[in-house]
Amino acid sequence: MTRPTTTAASEPALAAAGRSRSAKDTLILTVLGAALAVTAVVAAGSGQLGIAPLEVLGTITHGFNNWVQGWLDYFGVNVQSPFGIGPLPGHARGYETLWTVRFPRVALAMIVGAALACSGTVMQGVFGNPLAEPAVVGVSSGAAVGASTAIVTGLAGYGNWVVAAFAFLGGLITTLLVYSLSRSRGRTEVVTLVLTGIAVNAFTFAMIAFYTFVADPNAREQLIFWQLGSLNGAGWVSVASVLPLLIAGLAMAFAAAPKLDLLALGERPARHVGVNVERLRMRMIVTVALLVGAGVAFTGIVSFVGLVVPHLIRIIAGPGHRLLLPASALGGALLVLLADLGARTLVPYSDLPLGMLTALIGGPFFFWLLRRTRNEQGGWA
Repeated sequence: MTRPTTTAASEPALAAAGRSRSAKDTLILTVLGAALAVTAVVAAGSGQLGIAPLEVLGTITHGFNNWVQGWLDYFGVNVQSPFGIGPLPGHARGYETLWTVRFPRVALAMIVGAALACSGTVMQGVFGNPLAEPAVVGVSSGAAVGASTAIVTGLAGYGNWVVAAFAFLGGLITTLLVYSLSRSRGRTEVVTLVLTGIAVNAFTFAMIAFYTFVADPNAREQLIFWQLGSLNGAGWVSVASVLPLLIAGLAMAFAAAPKLDLLALGERPARHVGVNVERLRMRMIVTVALLVGAGVAFTGIVSFVGLVVPHLIRIIAGPGHRLLLPASALGGALLVLLADLGARTLVPYSDLPLGMLTALIGGPFFFWLLRRTRNEQGGWA
């Protein structure tokens, strides 16, 4: 007799808890999105040619206005576009500098950060391992080998999409290799995954070193750029080449978020509720390859973004992938954007390697995470 009363009383509480959770999720995504938008405006205006934030916003509105006006003129509509509001840069070259150099670099930084952070989140969910990260286990360097192959063989001359395609293939082959080598008896141990990553990284870096040895001076310079990681030279062509990879990868990851939550409970419970675990893993391996290919194709190896960001986001957002994946994408975009801003401004008239800065942040974080994981598992000996 008491059960229906208890259930009826708990329904409003459950509904209130659901609304509170939804409000918290919305707040987290809003704060991250606002921080990313503000940082993007500041980053676009920072550099050797300083441009005020209002002038950056005015440049965006006037650029959009010119685009709309072009379409109106094309269709013969005699109407003036009303979107050109806000001040333009006071410097004579400010408008061109923003549209040809700064904006594509900011856009590529956000794409790379979102792709790497989301791929790290997916890998940790698929492997069930907190240390899984594209650079640590060798997937990023495998994608770099694929892109380097396109450069050294001259295939990159057929178009920028060739480099992105080879980066995807290199990432896919490496992810499959790491997955097959690190799993034993249906599970992935921490030590096995780390050692597999060391072996894969050693092999892939040896391949890049071989390419560097046999390449001509022009290709050799590009290969050194790969190993350091940098957004120097980013353009709209590179943004357009990797944006489809990012969109496809994010769509596949977001669609699989409920199943990743079930997989986090264990393989057997996930199978009992109807999840085809092996099919899910294969789909997520392709997803990781797409995202890492987008992250590496035109920037080289940028380490630890996929390790640091998901763990920081879990602290405030919890382990649910429905929120963790989009929040990690925003957090990764924010981290790489800040790192690139530091790379351009920390040393006057210099452009520091982006991969070096992310490694300075991620290296100590990796050691801390390694010790915490070892303590939680009671040692690995």
